[in-house]
Amino acid sequence: MATPYNNGKKEAVHDSNSRPSSRDEEFGEVAHAGRGNQLVKSLKNRHLQMIAMGGAIGAGLFVGSGRALASGGPASLIICYSIVGIMILNTCQALAEMAVLYPINGAFYQYVIRFVDPSWGFAIGWSYALTWLTVLPFELVVVAMTIDYWDSPVPHGVWIAVFLVILSAIQIFGVKGYGEVECALSMIKIIACLGFMILGIIINCGGVGPQGYLGAKYWREPGAFTGGFDGFCSVFVVAAFSFGGTELVGLAAAESQNPQKSIPQASRQVFVRIIFFYIINLFILGLILPFDHERLGGSTSRSSPFVIAISEAGIKVLPDIMNAIIVIAVISVANCCAYGSTRTIQAMASQGMAPKFFHKIDSKGRPVNCIILQLIFGLLAFIGLAPSGKKIFDWLLALTALSYFFIWGSVCLAHIRFRKAMHLQGISLDVVPYTPTLGVYGSYCGLGLIFLSLLATFYSAVAPAAKQKEGYGIDHFFAEYLAGFVVLALYLFWKIYTKQWRLCIPLHEIDLQTGAKFCDPADKEVKEKSWRTLPSRIFGLFI
Repeated sequence: MATPYNNGKKEAVHDSNSRPSSRDEEFGEVAHAGRGNQLVKSLKNRHLQMIAMGGAIGAGLFVGSGRALASGGPASLIICYSIVGIMILNTCQALAEMAVLYPINGAFYQYVIRFVDPSWGFAIGWSYALTWLTVLPFELVVVAMTIDYWDSPVPHGVWIAVFLVILSAIQIFGVKGYGEVECALSMIKIIACLGFMILGIIINCGGVGPQGYLGAKYWREPGAFTGGFDGFCSVFVVAAFSFGGTELVGLAAAESQNPQKSIPQASRQVFVRIIFFYIINLFILGLILPFDHERLGGSTSRSSPFVIAISEAGIKVLPDIMNAIIVIAVISVANCCAYGSTRTIQAMASQGMAPKFFHKIDSKGRPVNCIILQLIFGLLAFIGLAPSGKKIFDWLLALTALSYFFIWGSVCLAHIRFRKAMHLQGISLDVVPYTPTLGVYGSYCGLGLIFLSLLATFYSAVAPAAKQKEGYGIDHFFAEYLAGFVVLALYLFWKIYTKQWRLCIPLHEIDLQTGAKFCDPADKEVKEKSWRTLPSRIFGLFI
C-alpha cells in the first residue's frame, strides 16, 4: 500500500534534489502568494463557528423567507429549507475533510481544480467571487430600505455611504477584525432567533395578541401549500440564498490557527445549529402568519415575516427591535461578502486565473487590491436606488442563489473524486485526520439533492403558471437561471483559453501528496462502532 509517511513523520512528497515548487506553495501549510506575501493565521475556533453562523443568517432568512412563504406556503417552506439544509450539511462535512487535510488558500475552488478539472475550478472560483461581489451592493440596498421602517428622513444614498464606510473600516483590521465583528454580530442574531422561537410559541398558544389560540389554523386555512408544484419549486432559490455563506468556514481554513481541530468542530456544530434555527423558526413562523398576508413578498423589512408576525400580535417596541436585528444581520452578511470575494480572487490570482494585480497581500495579511475591488462593487448599491431597484433585487437574488447550487455540487464532486483517487492510489483513509460519519455517501446524497434542486428551479423558471403571469417574457427565465449560463460561459472560456479539452483529470494523475497534512494512524482516535456506541456517534454528528 502506498504511504505518505517517511519514518513516521508527516511529509509531503517532493522530487529529490529539488527545491519546493510554486505548486508546493499553493497547497502548503501557509496560504502563500509568494515569499513574504501571505495571509495571516489569526482565526480561532470561535471565529470559525461564528463565521459560518453569521454568513448564513441574514436577509435571506429575515426578509427573503417572506417571499418564499407567499409563493409556496408554510409546508413548502419547511420542506425546501430542510432539503437545502441537509444538502449544505453534507457539503460542509465533505469540505471539512478536505480542508483539514489540505488547509489551503482558496479552499473549495482549489479542490475542484485539483480533483475534478481546472476549467471547472476556474468557473466555480469566479462564480463564487462574483456571487459575493454582487451580494454586497444588494445587502447595502436592503439595509438602507430596512431603515425606512422608522420613516427616516435621511436619503437611502446617505445610509449606503455610511455602511460602506463602516465596512471599509472593518477591513483595516484584517482577518482578525473580521472574525471579531462576526462573533459579536452573530451572537446577537442567535439570541434573536431563540427569542423569536419562544415568542412565536407564546403567540401561537394565545398568550399574547387578539388572535387567541392558533394551533395549526393557518395550515388548514388558507392552507399548507399555495401555487401548486410551481410554487413549491420556486422556494428552492430563496432557500439556497438563505443558506449561502455557510461554506465560508472552509474558505477560512488557510487563516485558521489550528484547522485540524477547529474545522471539524465548526462543521459538526455550526451547520446543524443553523438548520435548527432555520427550520424551527420557519415552522413557528408558518403557524402564526398566513401565506396570503397582504404585506408578504416584498424586499424590505416592512415585508419581513418576522416583523409582520410580531406586529400582528399587537406587541409594541419588539417590531422595532426585530427590525434593528435585520439591520445587524445585513451588515454581518456584507462583512462576509468582503471576506469571501477577496480571499477567492486573491487565491485565483496566485494561480494565474485572475489578474496578477490582485495577487498582492500587505504586511498585515490583507489582500488590499481585492478589498478595493469589493468596495468598488459596493458602489453599485447606488444603482439600486433607482425606480427599478426591486427588479435589481430580484435579479441579484436569482443570480447568487443558483450559483450556490453549482458551488456546493462541485464540492461534493471534488470529495467523491478525492476518495476515488485515494482508493485507486492505495492510500488508506487511516492517514486522513478527519473523516465525516457519512463519509463519501454524504457527498453522493448532497450531489443528488443539488441535482434535484436544479431541476426544480429550472421547472419553476419555465412552468406554465409562470408563463400565465402578466408581462411574462424571456427575461423571467434568465432572472431565474442566469447563474447557470454564467458558470457554463466561464467553463467554456477557460477550456478554449487553455486548450485543455479533457473532461476531467484522470484519477491516477490526481496529486494527493503535495501539501497534505496526513496524520499518523497510531495517533488517530478510533471510535468503537457498535449498537452500544450508536447514540454517542449520532450525537457526535451535531456537537
